[in-house]
Amino acid sequence: MTGDRLYLYGIVPATPPDLGTGIDGVALRAVAGPDGVTAVVHEHDGGPYQGADADVRRWAVEHSVVVERVWRIADTVLPASFNVIVAPTAEASAGQRLQEWMETHADLLRQRLDALGGRVELHVEISLDRQQAAEGHPDVISAKAELESRPPGVQRLLRKRVDQLEREITEAQADDRHPVYRRRLAAVSEGLDENRRAHLAAGTSLVLSVALLVPADDVRGVGTVLTAIQGEEPAARIRYVGPWPPYSFADVTALGPPGFES
Repeated sequence: MTGDRLYLYGIVPATPPDLGTGIDGVALRAVAGPDGVTAVVHEHDGGPYQGADADVRRWAVEHSVVVERVWRIADTVLPASFNVIVAPTAEASAGQRLQEWMETHADLLRQRLDALGGRVELHVEISLDRQQAAEGHPDVISAKAELESRPPGVQRLLRKRVDQLEREITEAQADDRHPVYRRRLAAVSEGLDENRRAHLAAGTSLVLSVALLVPADDVRGVGTVLTAIQGEEPAARIRYVGPWPPYSFADVTALGPPGFES
């Protein structure tokens, strides 16, 4: 594919030796900036990638594969969000606009690349199983005892009452544990980004969902904290994924690259 636009994958500290291909097998190329800073792109002749959901998911995955590949080669990357495209103007080509943008932000780009070298992102979600968390509460015990002695029609109403009690009790526990667990995870990471979308199982209440920035050689520290939390709280349900490139801590889109984002 050739075109007058450039699709941006991310910024790396130097040109990787083998860029390979990107979305739909299009050849990648490098746009050099100051002090070795390099943008990884492919030539593009249209607008943002859009279409059927299955196609968009595939393109987004292919974008992520490129980011992860150059991250592993270069040891650090400032990822661009999916669908960042640099367009030309009457005065400058897309490549010239991208180079000018890298020159304008050269110091900040280099600082971010240096700060994120050897760092990885981990995602942690902690929730509480409602039945297990609330089973010892006197209100739940009383409601369950009453349920067993009632006729079927009343039992259905009481079951709804038990479910509501379990939800209220567990969400109160989750609120109490949130600042405690947050402090413990912050103590073993260099950065913490909260309020991420959670993948909650049915019958659970969210305590926290965070992205953590951690040195690649110190990932075990997070695991140690999570193991301790699980041991202290049997009702805890912990989801722990990664390591990934530092998307939450390095997105170049925040710097306003030239072009547009879908």
